[in-house]
Amino acid sequence: MDIPSLSMHMAQTNLLSDVGTAMLAKSMDQAELITASMTELMDSAAMERSVYPEIGGNIDISL
Repeated sequence: MDIPSLSMHMAQTNLLSDVGTAMLAKSMDQAELITASMTELMDSAAMERSVYPEIGGNIDISL
């Protein structure tokens, strides 16, 4: 391989690595947002049960 093509190949590999790292960072940010939303949702459900403890205490089944 000559020097110019080797340089191009290395630059392209570096770019692909940077893009992969950026995509991973975005995925981690998205997962963090989803985790925060799920935690908030679970906290609000716990709050509703503390205000209305009878919710979910009975199951009405008819056949």
